[in-house]
Amino acid sequence: MADITSLQNERVKYVVKLREKRQRERDGVMLVEGQYELEMALTSGLLPREVFYCEEYSSGQPASFNLQPITCSRAVFEKMSYRDNPDGWLAIFPTPYRKLESFAPSGESASHSPALFIMAESVEKPGNLGAILRTADAAGVSGLLVCDPHTDIYNPNVVRASRGTLFTVPVVETSSSEALVFLRAHRIQVLAATPHAEHPYFDVNLRQPVCIAVGTEDVGLSDFWMDNADLKVKIPMMGKVNSLNVSTSTAIILYEVVRQRSK
Repeated sequence: MADITSLQNERVKYVVKLREKRQRERDGVMLVEGQYELEMALTSGLLPREVFYCEEYSSGQPASFNLQPITCSRAVFEKMSYRDNPDGWLAIFPTPYRKLESFAPSGESASHSPALFIMAESVEKPGNLGAILRTADAAGVSGLLVCDPHTDIYNPNVVRASRGTLFTVPVVETSSSEALVFLRAHRIQVLAATPHAEHPYFDVNLRQPVCIAVGTEDVGLSDFWMDNADLKVKIPMMGKVNSLNVSTSTAIILYEVVRQRSK
């Protein structure tokens, strides 16, 4: 028999409340749903406050989990879950808030290659932020600076879209002015993509410490970042549209950095 079978259970009601940003911020916690995402959070060193498990949705407890989950009935888990196709795992974790000072003073990645940062300004959609995190993890970036955000970086949908890389990529929420001070202090050049740039992204030297600055899809980067950019590049557009999805643009330039540095 499951530990929780009633939809009126206070734990169940609390988990549902945690979908709201105000409740998460007040309690300093976040929701992590999914076996893979839970494993990523555990691997990063985070310890869950509570873990909920529904056997009817799961193929079994992973061997790497050293947890004592609270078991739930199918109906209870469906009420708590925010996914269309849950896999039976959901947990409450403390929110891993970071500050700029938590980044390595040298501004370099663990591989000791030149620093490689991403600055995402006012990104609105959790899906885009999650996609940027996945690419950042794959490319081994030093960190992601989320400036003047319009979405909560600890939104459950960011966790889902990032496939748990929210826990593997150093992320900090800060203001644009503070981010620029940090980048200048560590001599990290700011690269901005704009259709008005003279050079395409593959014609500039990206082997030096660099931060790729990306903005919203409708208006792009603010004047603050365009005025303070050290490098301005364009992504050649051969069709009718004049812009790409922000996560796609980030990936294109990021992997040009990887290509150049791999040589």
